[in-house]
Amino acid sequence: MAEKSTGYTASGERLHRYISPLQAWALSIGTSIGWGSFVITSNTYLASAGPVGSALGMIVGALVMFVIAANYYDLMRRYPEAGGVYSYVKNVFDHGDGFLVAWFLSLTYLAILWANATSLPLFARYFLGDVFRFGKLYTLFGYEVWLGEALLSILALLGFSLLVMKHGKLSMRLNTVMALVFTVGISICFLAAVFAGGTRNIEPHYIPDADILQQVAHIAFISPWAFIGFENITHAAEEFNFPVKRSFRVLTISIIITTLLYIFVTLLSVTAYPPEYENWLSYIRDLDNISGIKGLPAFYAAQRYLGSTGVWLLMLSLLALIITSLIGNTYALSRLFYALGKDRILPAKAAKLSSRGLPENAVLIICVVSLFIPFLGRTCIGWIVDVTTVGATIVYSFVSAAALKAGLRESAPRETVCGAIGLFVMLLFAFFLLLPNLFFGVSMETESYFIFILWSMLGLFYFHRINLNDATHRFDSAIHVWVGLLSMIVFMAVVWMGKVYERGTLSTLLTVHNYYGARQLTESTYTSDPFFVNEIAGFHQLILKVSFSVVGLFALSMAAMLWNYTQLRRSAQETKRELGTARSLAYTDPLTGVKSKHAFVEREMDMDRRIGEKAVREFAVIVGDLNGTKTVNDTLGHRAGDEYIRSGCSIICRCFKSSPVFRIGGDEFAVILEGSDYQRRGELLADINAGMEKNIETGGVVAALGMAEFRPGTDYTFRSVFERADQSMYERKKVLKDLGADVRD
Repeated sequence: MAEKSTGYTASGERLHRYISPLQAWALSIGTSIGWGSFVITSNTYLASAGPVGSALGMIVGALVMFVIAANYYDLMRRYPEAGGVYSYVKNVFDHGDGFLVAWFLSLTYLAILWANATSLPLFARYFLGDVFRFGKLYTLFGYEVWLGEALLSILALLGFSLLVMKHGKLSMRLNTVMALVFTVGISICFLAAVFAGGTRNIEPHYIPDADILQQVAHIAFISPWAFIGFENITHAAEEFNFPVKRSFRVLTISIIITTLLYIFVTLLSVTAYPPEYENWLSYIRDLDNISGIKGLPAFYAAQRYLGSTGVWLLMLSLLALIITSLIGNTYALSRLFYALGKDRILPAKAAKLSSRGLPENAVLIICVVSLFIPFLGRTCIGWIVDVTTVGATIVYSFVSAAALKAGLRESAPRETVCGAIGLFVMLLFAFFLLLPNLFFGVSMETESYFIFILWSMLGLFYFHRINLNDATHRFDSAIHVWVGLLSMIVFMAVVWMGKVYERGTLSTLLTVHNYYGARQLTESTYTSDPFFVNEIAGFHQLILKVSFSVVGLFALSMAAMLWNYTQLRRSAQETKRELGTARSLAYTDPLTGVKSKHAFVEREMDMDRRIGEKAVREFAVIVGDLNGTKTVNDTLGHRAGDEYIRSGCSIICRCFKSSPVFRIGGDEFAVILEGSDYQRRGELLADINAGMEKNIETGGVVAALGMAEFRPGTDYTFRSVFERADQSMYERKKVLKDLGADVRD
């Protein structure tokens, strides 16, 4: 099992414990729900599955999240440290897998942070008009980018970054108040609609003329997007002021309330619609042509049942949702970056803590990389956010796999079962999400696949940089990281090309038909005309067959590459073992078993490097020479002489137990004192010298030992310290000679 982190940085700092169970709940639910809870319910959930289908899909998603929460809890109990899933995967598997999950988790959290920061201008448009629409810069992908709106988003990013950076306790209190505000506000508006009889308007319950199972499954498969962020409290485990075992209750309550709030908003949105529409379905399908309060179905319903009070309640709730998302995602990202900084995956400065115990530099990194985002426009940001569903699925897959492995390793049946179920379901979700329109019509936007490709390519380049600077060789065997990222790039590229081809082909068909045909067609014809629906379905199958063929060929190529790599690695390991054996023999003195002269020469070069880099502040060198060895050889023979040398070496090793001993000549030894031996150097040297003086009288082994200490700023090489120790040894010889020792001049 990997060693658990102490939670301390290299300088002995650690995060402070101040987060209560209520604040942990607010952190969890506040990052699960954001601006999208009011928008997605209308243009995705209701439009895809109707009110009942959406509610059932969310309930199925919640059941899956309970399993994921159990997996998080099991791992959090084992590894209660900042970094959440990164720390779990790193400890259960290796640093390479930890990098992979951290890479995609970072994109997921950043995308949600950016989406909510840039939703403030939309909030202003709905409720304040064009106050911030000044200084038009350009139109990007059909979205008008205004300087005023960009500045509003930037100010929000700066403000909440500063709050999380400098005032951890205050940010958690504000986050808790805002979470209570939107929970109560949404609940009041929904209950008002229920008691006013608004639930009579929810028919049709599902989208007509579509399979009900497919509608529910569609919502269930994209449900990870709705819940991503509920696990943010795992990044706060080092900062809990309560036992970690209570965290599962917090996660469970958060999932339940999150599910209820999504269902409340969804059902509220269909309880009322303008009189010019036949039902909620025709209203929802026409939202692109409606502005103001009418353009937000939940707000329109709240106004119908509570008047302006309902609008104000939901407006405050929506603002509170944005605030909690900004605080929560900044908090979670900063703790993730803090953990990555401790492991030198990010610069070490990211792990630096302030006097308040807060990772200020990690927050600063988040803020800096986010400041340009408002200038991309909401269309581009929407594509990035679209990736979060896949990102969440990848993250939850890693969590489940780690829980499964930990459960198997420790023979824990419940943990093993939960891990296996979570992994199976997440892989199933990934299968349907990554293969567009396979069964249930679940698909990302075409541009989102391309963004995923770019992020994976960036991951390859960044991982290469980490490998170059990896002095501890943590990633030497992490070829699976390269294979995983490369496979993701190829797979996504195939799907992206297929969708581009599909879009281009359909556009061409539409143009040709409109030029030659008897009637004009629009893009909606593709989804309403049975002929087109059947033709497009056949076209999808063709694209899927081509995609599967390309991916299959790539998989075979990768399998061959991995097989060759395995063979080469096995051969390299055998060679390494042989070299290790040879190196061990070369570095070990055959007579005494201590380190050899060759090992001493290499250690001297290493010490010179450390002295040059100012990486060493204190050490001492002891040089020892056995007296009387020649006499023993001449009178008793070389076998007795060898035994005399071994006995002298044994005395030196017993005295300096924590320091390396080298045999550097026939009867000459050197010791490099660091750590505890260095701290007790005077005491240890006095003890061994006293023993040698007694041996003069008893006829035992006698050795002359001299010591010299490293002087920073004076000693620029190891040799200078060694020479002073050698000189001290000769001075000791004179003392021993005067005491009657057999000393060779």
